[in-house]
Amino acid sequence: MKPNIVLIMADQLAPQFTGAYGHPLVQTPHMSALAARGTRFDAAYCNAPLCAPSRFSFMSGQLVTRIAAYDNASEFPASVPTFAHYLRMMGYRTCLAGKMHFVGPDQLHGFDERITTDVYPSDYAWTPDWELPDERIDKWYHNMDSVREAGVGTATFQLDFDEEVAFYAKRRIFDFARYKQEPFCLVASFIHPHDPYVARPEWWNLYKSEDVDMPRHVFDHDQQDPFSKRLMDGIEASSVAVSEEEVRNARHAYFANTSYFDSKVGELVQSLEEADLLDNTFVIVTADHGDMLGERGLWYKMNFFEHSARVPLIMSGPGIHAGVSERACSLVDILPTLVDIAAQDGDAQPELGQPIDGRSLLPLAQGVDDAEDEALGEYCAEMTSHPVFMIRRGSYKYIHCDVDPPMLFDLATDPDELNNLAQNADHAALAKAFADEVQQRWNSEQIRTHVIATQKQRRAVHKAMQHGELAHWDYNPPRVASEEYVRNHMDWTEAAASTRYPPLKGSKSRS
Repeated sequence: MKPNIVLIMADQLAPQFTGAYGHPLVQTPHMSALAARGTRFDAAYCNAPLCAPSRFSFMSGQLVTRIAAYDNASEFPASVPTFAHYLRMMGYRTCLAGKMHFVGPDQLHGFDERITTDVYPSDYAWTPDWELPDERIDKWYHNMDSVREAGVGTATFQLDFDEEVAFYAKRRIFDFARYKQEPFCLVASFIHPHDPYVARPEWWNLYKSEDVDMPRHVFDHDQQDPFSKRLMDGIEASSVAVSEEEVRNARHAYFANTSYFDSKVGELVQSLEEADLLDNTFVIVTADHGDMLGERGLWYKMNFFEHSARVPLIMSGPGIHAGVSERACSLVDILPTLVDIAAQDGDAQPELGQPIDGRSLLPLAQGVDDAEDEALGEYCAEMTSHPVFMIRRGSYKYIHCDVDPPMLFDLATDPDELNNLAQNADHAALAKAFADEVQQRWNSEQIRTHVIATQKQRRAVHKAMQHGELAHWDYNPPRVASEEYVRNHMDWTEAAASTRYPPLKGSKSRS
């Protein structure tokens, strides 16, 4: 029997701020339980430290420059095959609950069904302008308000959204069991702990403010590298001061919301267990990118430092080895991993519609060593005027942007990335090898030209769509109320029997 797959995604969750990855304060018992019986990947990266580009890479197994998924207003082409397409070819029911930040008229991208709307817009409004890289788009650029306004709240749009995602995902799990709709792949994608940093009281009260650890290293604007200076300017951290109390409140709320997300992991795992599906289900937990959360004086994401670029990745399921993998990997590896999982019963894997940039992580998760130890990253969005590239190989990380000095860090000896080795004489050969590899892998000027061209296209289309009759792409989940619960054309006793789980002994089988 083919195994089921449940992939649970957080938004802006840095693994460093989870108990599952060793944080001494933050409580993530459900992630920790999955890690205890599965594989925890300790060097997993996003391929683009921004929501939509990261998710498009995750879905397609391709780097963003392959598919022009540059920023949060880049269209995800309907012609790009995703893991949902391939799993459908292999007989899976595919379902999406929650955020995926699809931009464009295709809001399914291979999923059979989508049971919630998205939380963010699907049009071109958030298009940056690389010809005016220093110009802020105040309506949607991050700023320091999320830090200054952090605290306790009983309701937010993010809480509304995540409660809806959890409710529909849990109900769908029971539907899979009730109506024997296996094998299935369910993606449940939440928006917490993404800013705004506002937490409900029961999660805020898990932590005492005085116990919340503060950023380990904070640099002033004049101490930053050039790219970090642009980030500080873009989020207004260089012009808007935040107090120690505000920083602590933001981290406090982030920790609380991390525990809230973890509770949703627990709810979904519990539903799988109650539906008698857990033993034959792979459960994977990850995120689209991390959050600097004040480290180095930076906030949010949009850079390749560890707190922004690393993501949690935990995999449990039948045949998964209990342990930790130190091998570098990234979200483009998810597609081949899921296809590999689906093909374990001997089925042939479908022919790929496009080349992919990832490799399957299933052997590593099954305890088989893998010599490959690499992750690649690309950033082509706001607060820069040129592409930024990252290569993580072994313990070294190299970051390149045409207009900035290169950065090279040895994460084994310098996990906080305080010592840039790019100009160090002892590492000159290594730095040159990385620089040569960047030139070989990427045509930076050609990419920049294409980014600017797509930005102009999208801005023109968006401007036109503000006139005349609006045609929204935002996904509206279909519902047929006359077919829900109990209606006059139904036998209510049959409805009661067909929706009850576990079924009564002797009841009619479901199909």
